[in-house]
Amino acid sequence: MLEVTVIDYGIGNLFSVQRSLEHCGATVTVSADPATILASSRLVLPGVGAFGNAMAALAERNLVAPIREVAASGKPLMGICLGMQLLLSESEEFGRTEGLNLIPGRVVAVPDHDIDGQPLKIPHIGWNALVPCASEGWQHPLLKDNRAGDAMYFVHSFMAIPDDPASRLADCHYGGNAISAIIGRDNVFGCQFHPEKSGEAGLRLIKAFCAL
Repeated sequence: MLEVTVIDYGIGNLFSVQRSLEHCGATVTVSADPATILASSRLVLPGVGAFGNAMAALAERNLVAPIREVAASGKPLMGICLGMQLLLSESEEFGRTEGLNLIPGRVVAVPDHDIDGQPLKIPHIGWNALVPCASEGWQHPLLKDNRAGDAMYFVHSFMAIPDDPASRLADCHYGGNAISAIIGRDNVFGCQFHPEKSGEAGLRLIKAFCAL
């Protein structure tokens, strides 16, 4: 039986994430216990809100080291929305805050103007299509059941910029600006959108993660 642990650190809609994983055939444990997380075969790190608050919540629960250890062991780990941003080295939201540094890079504000200089609404909210990056990341097993143009549901004001362009597996465009939609490095992945709220396209991606 496929087992997935969803990390509970007081931030994020855990119920929707749990239900989507169960729909894809997983047995789900929701836990804030470091020992449970260390023993997990795969992890999901959800999250909404501010980067600094989320990192503080992980630290208060003594979860930072176990998450890093699971990632280093080669077990699959996926961050969702803010959980994806936490995977990076640092964020500039409300000043510099150190992240988990599982995917080297930084988190910056979503541009508030389009490529022609016209104002954009922030946060970026709504359905947006996945598009290929300049790298060959679309061939990644995480995307094997999805297609360019599949629409996912986004809600965010900040975005991830990995140091290595090859870590960008898929983008979306907002006002012509390229935004990292899916990132990945070795066994660690992140989705800026909410796959659990993205219908069949989101479920296909969750199933692919469970099959890794």
